[in-house]
Amino acid sequence: MQDYSQYGGDPAAMMQAMGPFMAVFAIVGIALFAFYIFLWWKIFAKAGHNGALSLLNLAIIIPLIGWIVPLVLTIWFAFSDWPALKK
Repeated sequence: MQDYSQYGGDPAAMMQAMGPFMAVFAIVGIALFAFYIFLWWKIFAKAGHNGALSLLNLAIIIPLIGWIVPLVLTIWFAFSDWPALKK
């Protein structure tokens, strides 16, 4: 049994108290994900590919299968010919 005594025994009051924490957690998570996309954009651009390829990493938000696209993208990037090295 959960102890909600500090919230007057009301689970809804506990959830209301957690609201600001969850909002900050979500904002920090979105900021970190945006930074992740930015880093991949720079990596692709320096390798001579179009930086917009990093946006394919947005597929990670698709439940259950979203992890496949970034994995395949990373494997492709690792084994592809980099245009920047051909110059």
